Amino acid sequence: MKKHSGMRPQDIVILLDIITMAQRPWMMKDIAYNTGISASEVSESLNRSTKAGLYDKYKSKVRGQALVEFLKYGLPYVFPQEPGAITRGIPTAYSAPPLNELILSGDKLVWPYPKGKERGQAIEPLYSTVAEKVQNNPKLYELLALVDALRVGRAREKELASKELEKRILDGWTIN
Repeated sequence: MKKHSGMRPQDIVILLDIITMAQRPWMMKDIAYNTGISASEVSESLNRSTKAGLYDKYKSKVRGQALVEFLKYGLPYVFPQEPGAITRGIPTAYSAPPLNELILSGDKLVWPYPKGKERGQAIEPLYSTVAEKVQNNPKLYELLALVDALRVGRAREKELASKELEKRILDGWTIN
């Protein structure tokens, strides 16, 4: 068994993608397709997440409470982000659903993406394929945008993002 060398940003993307599948059966190739992360890296990621206590490999299930706690209290320290230069991209954090309905702001935060329709300050996504892959996955998009609010937001944005993540992860929230 490999030594645990710490979590990587793509581990969060993979765990959130599993959550979007709710109770449906899935295979690693499904996650690889949904996230743009290779199947071998998905396997490595799930091993890291198991060792970190965020994933139960025997039940093929994300440990929701542990993940929420890590996202709220660990993620901003482990994978911090600061807004960068103005660029074209896809809205994230408080500029994306659902927080954009709760927070009115003239500033926009975006994941850099040449086909994006918005302009705003760049936020580097947790994984390079995120901006493209969320185009067809609104559940994953919302979860990742909420996670970005934890990475870059102020106290109010972090509090709202935490509540929304808890609803989606712990209460079994789904989009129609």
